[in-house]
Amino acid sequence: VQLVESGGGLVQAGASLRLSCAASGGTFSSYAMGWFRQAPGKEREFVAVINWSGTNTYYAESVKGRFTISRDNAKITVYLQMSSLKPEDTAVYYCAAKSSFRFDLGALTAESRYDYWGQGTQVTVSS
Repeated sequence: VQLVESGGGLVQAGASLRLSCAASGGTFSSYAMGWFRQAPGKEREFVAVINWSGTNTYYAESVKGRFTISRDNAKITVYLQMSSLKPEDTAVYYCAAKSSFRFDLGALTAESRYDYWGQGTQVTVSS
């Protein structure tokens, strides 16, 4: 499975961005899809996850209420709608795929459990 993120950029605090992650080469509908991010000098952290059908989602506390993850299996794409952006949201954002029909948060929030990763897209939020 190949994953390609897009939609990053430079925005001011309070703005919105929508990230997209287009998949190819696999059975997209059998994968849970996650978003992670890595800020400069920090470890990569979990942001959000959506199950294979789009019926279950889960968010990190730091983005809950501001970010929304969704997917379109027909378009083999997962999205991350980010609103009310803050400077601390500045990071490289990665999408990842994990082959799973179970919504096991212990696995789905751990980057080591994912099978495929995109190359990342930079999001910079200025104050």
